[in-house]
Amino acid sequence: MTKAFCAILVPLLIAGCGQQKDSSNPPAKKIQVRGREQDQLHTLDAINLAIALKRAMFAAGYRCKQITDAGFVGTYENLDMWTAHCSEGRDWAIFAGADGSAQVRDCRDIPGTGLPECKITKRPAGSFDSVG
Repeated sequence: MTKAFCAILVPLLIAGCGQQKDSSNPPAKKIQVRGREQDQLHTLDAINLAIALKRAMFAAGYRCKQITDAGFVGTYENLDMWTAHCSEGRDWAIFAGADGSAQVRDCRDIPGTGLPECKITKRPAGSFDSVG
């Protein structure tokens, strides 16, 4: 019985050699999750953007006396990244999530993490001169 089994199994194994899986299926699309709050940040003028970013920083336990410059950096995974420059000389990265959450990091801590550099690519309308 063992010889008969081998006589059937060996040709089946040989027939299967060299066959590759069908790779014609395209890779799965990446899903982009967005929230209303993320989209609203893009519509704010300089004063209101500064207020929103300062609230996120204060909620995270950081302080910024006055925002002198701010703007959109880009998208990282499902987060929108914003940067705010404070009058004290520190730059902050604010990551806005689809669920309305915000994560704040000091821009000095960004290099080497794989996160985007704190460079503004789009500034809001208006001026930050009168933002307190």
